[in-house]
Amino acid sequence: MDLIPSFSVDHNRIVPGIFESRVDTLGSETVTTFDIRVKKPNAEPVVAPAAMHTMEHVIATYLRNHPEWNDKLVYWGPMGCLTGFYIIVKGHPSSRDMFDIILDSFKYMRDFEGEVPGAQPENCGNYLMHDLPMAKWEAAKFVEYLEGADKSLIFDYPMTERLTLDNGLEFFDS
Repeated sequence: MDLIPSFSVDHNRIVPGIFESRVDTLGSETVTTFDIRVKKPNAEPVVAPAAMHTMEHVIATYLRNHPEWNDKLVYWGPMGCLTGFYIIVKGHPSSRDMFDIILDSFKYMRDFEGEVPGAQPENCGNYLMHDLPMAKWEAAKFVEYLEGADKSLIFDYPMTERLTLDNGLEFFDS
């Protein structure tokens, strides 16, 4: 069985950033999935589930109401490992093309005041699991990181090597 592409990303070397995860064609449409990596995997604490949930609600609402991105957004949601988010957009923008909207989204989260959108029992399957102060803190850290990041490191995945043995079997090594 082939390893799915996201499992061939070297999670020991990846840094927080904006990475093209995959490009798919659906009929005549192209959609691109980006990995918005907020935390260095296996090296720093993950985003707490309640903060991640709040970030999901606030940023998704921001993007779905953004005049330029509302029609391009297909999906915004958390990674199961709680180290970042996936955003799926129509078309095939580059990771660098996504920088400004991602930075703006996290600034919006950092500065957000008021009730978390959709955090009522009729709108959310776990409406009690939100942490706005921690979501704002995590967003502030990511904004600061992106603004000062070495741009040569935050747009291209480090990949594991795929080695093929004499008998044709493949394995991955980082």
